[in-house]
Amino acid sequence: MKFTVKLGDLDKQRKTSLIVGVTEKGELSPSAKRLDKTSQNFISKLLKKGDFQGKIGSTLLLPSVPHIQADHILLAGCGETLTVNERDFRRIVSSSIKALSSSSASHAVSYLAELQMDGHDLAWRVKQTVEIFVDTLYCFQQYKSKKSTAPALKELTIAIADKKALSACEKALKQGIAIAENVSYTKNLANQPSNICTPSYMAEQAKKLAKEYKAISTKVLEEKDMRKLGMGAFLAVAKGSAQAPKLVCIEYKGTAKKQAPIALVGKGITFDTGGISLKPADAMVGMKYDMCGSATVLGTIKAAADLKLPIHIVGILALAENMPSGVATKPEDIVTTLSGQTVEILNTDAEGRLVLCDALTYCERYKPAVVIDIATLTGAVVVALGHHATGLLSNNDKLAKDLLHAGIQSHDRAWQLPLWEEYQEQLRSPFADMSNTGGRMGGTITAACFLSRFTKKFTWAHLDVAGTAAMMGGTDRYATGRPVPLLTQYLINQCEK
Repeated sequence: MKFTVKLGDLDKQRKTSLIVGVTEKGELSPSAKRLDKTSQNFISKLLKKGDFQGKIGSTLLLPSVPHIQADHILLAGCGETLTVNERDFRRIVSSSIKALSSSSASHAVSYLAELQMDGHDLAWRVKQTVEIFVDTLYCFQQYKSKKSTAPALKELTIAIADKKALSACEKALKQGIAIAENVSYTKNLANQPSNICTPSYMAEQAKKLAKEYKAISTKVLEEKDMRKLGMGAFLAVAKGSAQAPKLVCIEYKGTAKKQAPIALVGKGITFDTGGISLKPADAMVGMKYDMCGSATVLGTIKAAADLKLPIHIVGILALAENMPSGVATKPEDIVTTLSGQTVEILNTDAEGRLVLCDALTYCERYKPAVVIDIATLTGAVVVALGHHATGLLSNNDKLAKDLLHAGIQSHDRAWQLPLWEEYQEQLRSPFADMSNTGGRMGGTITAACFLSRFTKKFTWAHLDVAGTAAMMGGTDRYATGRPVPLLTQYLINQCEK
């Protein structure tokens, strides 16, 4: 896929399609007005006949418009006015790409960046256009025997009118391309079936990145290494599986300066049956996506490497498979974590926090400036926030605000939940330092409270992406690649500081 930003009127191009905005009242965007004039009012006459309503998400493809050299003009409905909000802008761009992808068009010029928005500049619109374009055309059909025909659309030029904004728009374009490509990379990892995507497979993907990028290095801790270190909680999760667990440490050094790293810790349960606390059959569908946190870490580090960000990042992937067997961990078993704290495992389906707690403790040796873990951790976050917002909990208000801001900038939004001391009471155990579950009430918060007991030595935030990293269950299952945009934007912001 090729993307460019260009100044001025690009109407004289041949073998292309021009995308312009139209409102419900027939108001034309600046570029649409110019094309209407060139075509001797062809567009406005068509609108007066009522052939196009201009509703958001609607499109009309016009081939061979008089006096226009382009192959097509695509009218994109913008709703009531040419000033739109974030959600509507994304819908307008996405519907336009879908309409062109079903045509023979291989190249398009989009004038939709000229739509007005409150709170977002032209560079933001350019960046979002690229991300929406790639997301709209994404298709995972690696295991289909009959693959659908790929769209002819391979190139998009984003037209802008402001010469002063060209440099910022070109920078935004590069960022958009890196984010979009690595959202797709993350989706491709997550969409793999669990008989392919095992802990070993994920470790191999991390090693591949080290071969592709000079700034990336990877090391893998095997089961014997974890046992020697004393990662009792992590190993308790993997006991029932024939697949060996892996703790992958992937490091990106984008600067020669000595710098405390930003640590990204990803939950990587490549399939979650619930273990001895076995899930019902229907609830098990979609559990291949329980490794989305670790996929996000790889996607984010790869995006940083593509952008050559001058920053130091450490990624920790906690990789295991949660299976029932004759040797699997049982409810009421007690394990000793790498930190030395003990945990009574009341529910083996609350396994993500068990691999993460040891991975978080392992982070201490890197002396990180910030630690962010990413995990499809609780069904409770889906109940609380649905599929729109990632749950955010943190022991540091500044870090939380930085992540929330990056989420707004990237339209990959999070919502902060409390991490009050009162919730810690739900983790009491009569036999160990804590239990691994606090019951149904406030489940997302008590899961984060559990993790907080292993993060007291550093600035930490927890992203619960169970509702946003993938749509699980039923026939409509797919990875979203979130929160790669949020985290990449956060890293960009840290570099700019």
